[in-house]
Amino acid sequence: MIDRYTLPEIGDLWTDEARYRGWLRVEIAVCRARAKLNEIPSSEVEELARKADFTVERIKEIEEETNHDVIAFVSTVAEHVDSPVSRHFHFGLTSSDVLDTAGALQLRDSLDLIVRDTEAMTLLLAEMSLEHRDTVMVGRTHGVHAEPTTLGHKIAVWAFEMERNLERLRRAREAVSVGKISGAVGSYGNVDPEVERLTCESLGLTPAFASTQIVQRDRHAEVLSAIAILGSTMEKIALEIRGAQRTEVRELAEPFGRGQKGSSAMPHKRNPILTERLCGMARVLRANTVVGFEDNALWQERDISHSSAERVVLPDSTILAFYMLRQTRRVLEGLQVDKEKMQENMNSGGGIVFSGRVLLALVEAGMSRDDAYAVVQGAAMQAWAGEGGFRELLEEREEVREHLGHDLDGYFDPSYAIRNLGVIFDRVEQLQGRLA
Repeated sequence: MIDRYTLPEIGDLWTDEARYRGWLRVEIAVCRARAKLNEIPSSEVEELARKADFTVERIKEIEEETNHDVIAFVSTVAEHVDSPVSRHFHFGLTSSDVLDTAGALQLRDSLDLIVRDTEAMTLLLAEMSLEHRDTVMVGRTHGVHAEPTTLGHKIAVWAFEMERNLERLRRAREAVSVGKISGAVGSYGNVDPEVERLTCESLGLTPAFASTQIVQRDRHAEVLSAIAILGSTMEKIALEIRGAQRTEVRELAEPFGRGQKGSSAMPHKRNPILTERLCGMARVLRANTVVGFEDNALWQERDISHSSAERVVLPDSTILAFYMLRQTRRVLEGLQVDKEKMQENMNSGGGIVFSGRVLLALVEAGMSRDDAYAVVQGAAMQAWAGEGGFRELLEEREEVREHLGHDLDGYFDPSYAIRNLGVIFDRVEQLQGRLA
C-alpha cells in the first residue's frame, strides 16, 4: 500500500483530521440551513460555528469508551462549544447523514486531483504521438512481427483511451457528488427535506433523489470502476514499454538514473522496475472494484458491512491512482526511444514484415491469391528459419520476377504501410484542441 503521507496533495484529504473537518463542515451547514428556515436562531448557529472545534486525540479517547466514532465526535465538539447552543448540533440527524455527505466531499475533491492529472497525461500523450508520428517501427500481433507502424500511432491509441478515462472519471465525480440529510431510514422523519436541499446546495452537492440510511453504493462502485479502468490503461502503457525494453527488442526503455543499479548480483541489468510497479499496482485497483460491487447490496435500509471496507479501498484507490499517474508521467517524460534498433528489428529476416505488401502486389499483377500466398509464405518461412533474407529469396523465384520484375524496392518501403496515418494524427490535433 502506498503511504498516503508521501503524496500530501491527495493524502491530506484522507487524514483523520480532514475526515472530522468534513463532518464539522456538514454539521454546521445543516444548522445554517435550519436557521434559514427559521427553525433555530441564526445568532445561536453562528455562535456554534465560531466555537465548534475538536481534537483528534479527544475524539479517539471518547471513542474508546463509546465504541462509536460519530458520538465521540459530537461529544467532543459539545465540549469545545461549552454552551447551550450545542443542542442544535447533530439535531435530527443519523450518523450516515454526516458520514456520507462528508464522504462525498472527500471523493469529489480526490477525483478533482485525479481528473486534473489525467488531463495532463492525455495532453502529454497527444504531444508525444505527434512528436513520433514518423518514428517507424514494426507492429506486432501475438508478440510476432506484423506490419510497419509508427510509435506515434501506438501512442495515439493510448491518448484517445486516456481521454475516455477522463470522461469516465468526470461521470464518476458527478455520480458521487451527492449528499443526503434524510434521517435514520431516509424518510425525513426528523428533518425537513428543505434542510437537505439547502445543505447540499451550500456544499456544492446534489441531494439524493431517494436514500435509505445511506447514499446508495452503486455510486461508489462507479468511482472504483472508473479508477480501475484508468489503472488498466496505465498498465497497458507500462506493459508495452516493459516488453520493448527486453534485451532482444530494446526499442524503448524507461528512465535509468545515474547511480541506479538493476541487480545486486548482475551489474549489467537495467530492469524495468517502474513499469513493473505500475502493472502490479493496477491489480490492486481492479481488486478494489470487487469491494465496491459487494458494498452495494446491504441488508434492508443499511448494515455497516460496507463501512470498514470503504475505509480501506476509497482512500487507497484514489491515492494509488494519483500515484500511478505521477509515475506514468515520470516514465513517459524520461522515455528512451532507440530509432536505430527499431529499424534493425523491422528489417530482421530480410524484411518479412513486408510480406503482405508483396502478396497484394502479386495478386494485382494477375496471380491467384492462393498461388501468390504460397509463393510469399514459402519465402517467408525460409527466412524465418534463417535460410536467407526474405527479399533475396523472393527475387530468386521465377513467379515473382515474372509478375513484379527484378526491382522490389517499392514493396519494401515502410512509407506505403503508414501512408494513411495522417488521418489519425489529425484526430490527435483535434484532441489537443478539445483539452486546450
